[in-house]
Amino acid sequence: MSVKIKVTCLYFSLLTTFLLFFQVTVGQYDFSAVDTMLQNNQKVLGKEVVVLVWKGGNIIYRKETSEDFTAKVQAPVSASGQWLTAATAMVAIDEGKITMDTKAGKLIPILAKYMKAYINLHHCLTHTTGLEGEKGGIGKILPKSRFESLEDEVNAFATKREIVTNPQTEFFYSHVGMNIAGRMLEVVYRKTFDRVVQEKLLRPLKMRGTTFFNYDNLYISPSTGAQSTANDYLNFLIMLLNNGVFEGKRIMSEKAVAEMEKAQFTELPVKFTPSGTENLHYGLGAWLVEEDAQGNGVVLSSPSLTGTWPYIDRKNQYAAILMVKKSSGEQGNEIFTRFREAVETALGVR
Repeated sequence: MSVKIKVTCLYFSLLTTFLLFFQVTVGQYDFSAVDTMLQNNQKVLGKEVVVLVWKGGNIIYRKETSEDFTAKVQAPVSASGQWLTAATAMVAIDEGKITMDTKAGKLIPILAKYMKAYINLHHCLTHTTGLEGEKGGIGKILPKSRFESLEDEVNAFATKREIVTNPQTEFFYSHVGMNIAGRMLEVVYRKTFDRVVQEKLLRPLKMRGTTFFNYDNLYISPSTGAQSTANDYLNFLIMLLNNGVFEGKRIMSEKAVAEMEKAQFTELPVKFTPSGTENLHYGLGAWLVEEDAQGNGVVLSSPSLTGTWPYIDRKNQYAAILMVKKSSGEQGNEIFTRFREAVETALGVR
């Protein structure tokens, strides 16, 4: 037998061994509970659903219920984009461009002109600016296309939003703080927010199908304007689970990831929070579904009204996302709970 044939045989032998190992690794779980959960909740989720579960370096479960809506197809993820916005801000902190204590008025003079110079980046990322939020509850959080730019919107915050209370004295979930944070990043990088997040986060994470630029109305919203794919968002979750590293490359410092996952301002009264999050603490861009005794997130999620439920579980070392093309907007937290319970059943940790 020639050396060439021997090498070829060895190659295919190793390849076969690897494929068998991969098959055992992926096939050791029974995801029938997740299949049943999706079927039982089809009325709420609709017929176009994608689910991905990642653990141990592999996607161990993939479900695409429609050929027209796969893990590669872009859809609005709305408030789930706040996790991405907060992460981009932390990258800017890593680079020394800004700090948590940086005053918004220092970068956005019109805020100082209208007596709002004291708001800092930390207040913005934690919904504690003290500025008036949306009237009418969660349904009013999705912005209208009234502004031609993020700069115009934040200028309107300066001139028209009332100061309800001092910053860091109450929690009021809205799109105000995150959009001010996005504008601060525009100023320090001298680029539009969409370009900043592309360069600092999305490209390094190979999130090519993700954007904050709404092509329908030319609107950029760091709080509710994100569009992504299940594949893309999973890359972000994997990076977080790996403490800031993706495919061997550091995207964020470990310290930055830890800060994002720490419960912030837990002693403050809650004036408004989305339904289903009433008893949860907030980190930076995400909710702490479970936390340890020190207030560090064990399970974190950043769900949206549009039907995106991404989360990471540090205790069991996995990431998962359930994404729908169009949600009925009903039973958001209940769906997330059922989804997570089904995944835990599949993994044998429940």
